[in-house]
Amino acid sequence: MAGTTIETSGPRDPVVRSITASDIAEALAQGLRDFRAAPLYGLAFGAFYALGGLLIVLCVTAFGAVYLAYPLAAGFALVGPFVAVGLYEVSRRLENGRPVTVVAVWRCMTGRPEIGWMAFVTLFVFIIWMYQVRLLIALLLGLNASFSSLREFLQVLLTTSDGLLFLAIGNLVGAILSLVLFSLTVVSFPLLLDRDVDFVTAMITSVRAVVASPLPMIGWAAIIVVVLIVSVLPSFLGLLVTLPILGHATWHLYRRIVAPVATVG
Repeated sequence: MAGTTIETSGPRDPVVRSITASDIAEALAQGLRDFRAAPLYGLAFGAFYALGGLLIVLCVTAFGAVYLAYPLAAGFALVGPFVAVGLYEVSRRLENGRPVTVVAVWRCMTGRPEIGWMAFVTLFVFIIWMYQVRLLIALLLGLNASFSSLREFLQVLLTTSDGLLFLAIGNLVGAILSLVLFSLTVVSFPLLLDRDVDFVTAMITSVRAVVASPLPMIGWAAIIVVVLIVSVLPSFLGLLVTLPILGHATWHLYRRIVAPVATVG
């Protein structure tokens, strides 16, 4: 169960509660339950996300930029919280016993400007990720580095000292950016869907949630990363199932972290 309540600096600030590993396990179980309750919605969002990943890889391959396939596939996970907004609405409606309709889900995704601002923050971090990848390639592999195939690029990465250094630094920077974005978004997107708050307040609340329960939240981030990596390997097909389960689970974890309005004060 959710733990102690973290005091806030103002009466209108969302109240953040600490969580434990058992809360994450229960949220995952509830996420699986929601996926089973509304499988078509989950499969639709999972298919959209998987198709986006495939298109990105196919595009960079067609344009002869195969060296960007790996960082793009890795960075694509950064936009997951935004893609899952519709899944949060499905879970919210199932939780409240309200009918789940395509129109209702679409309105929640397009009718809240603050969610758009959070999407911009997510996209901004994704762009930073791609810029640092290109910079590292120029510095370590050559300014005009080009590779005829993904196999050749991977061979350079795994068999040369510069390639291994690129992997080490790139993954370290990527981990830092991912942790920053995770801290900013893990609670913010569900909160913006659920409450009438601005996106800055949502991001602050999300960071407070991570600070309140650092080990469980880092564990949750690790689960997301591992699941997404495994899901991407079979041509992104695993995302058909894992994305909706993680999306629904995120909503239920948010409900355990942020106290209901009725209990505030």
